Amino acid sequence: MDLKGSCHCGKVTFTCKSHTPYPYMRCYCHLCRKTAGGGGYSINIMAQAGSLDVKGKENTSVYQWNKNKDKPNSEPDLSENYRHFCTTCASFLWAFDPSYPEWIYPFASAIDTELPVPDIDTCIFLESKPKWAAGSDEKPGPKQLHFDKYPNDSIEQTHKKNGWWVQ
Repeated sequence: MDLKGSCHCGKVTFTCKSHTPYPYMRCYCHLCRKTAGGGGYSINIMAQAGSLDVKGKENTSVYQWNKNKDKPNSEPDLSENYRHFCTTCASFLWAFDPSYPEWIYPFASAIDTELPVPDIDTCIFLESKPKWAAGSDEKPGPKQLHFDKYPNDSIEQTHKKNGWWVQ
């Protein structure tokens, strides 16, 4: 599926191709919540890194969190995850992790293309979810998957298992 995305101010636009356009996971980890989570969570999807075409790239920057930020007097230990954002309006656009060089992870909130709606509500890092954040506090039912941390299945495996993989 061809995806088009942009920042809020319009200085950055991008396109990419995705086999997994279903925005199926709400992530409540501290990083997603603090950097891009308007509802107390963030939703990433996955796309082919080689298909990414960016207009206005000069208006982007990258954020890498310091894993030692809570350890006074320690050397920075930067995350391998690069979160790209617009330097004017601060919209988060996509993430990239060199451990998975074939993929980028656009933030669903940056996608302008109408995305398909998943039939399962999946939440991860619920151990980090603040009480005020939106989301079910109930036991997961047949249309809900809840995980305290990362699920065992990858994004690709989950999409294929649920019939969401798009050729």
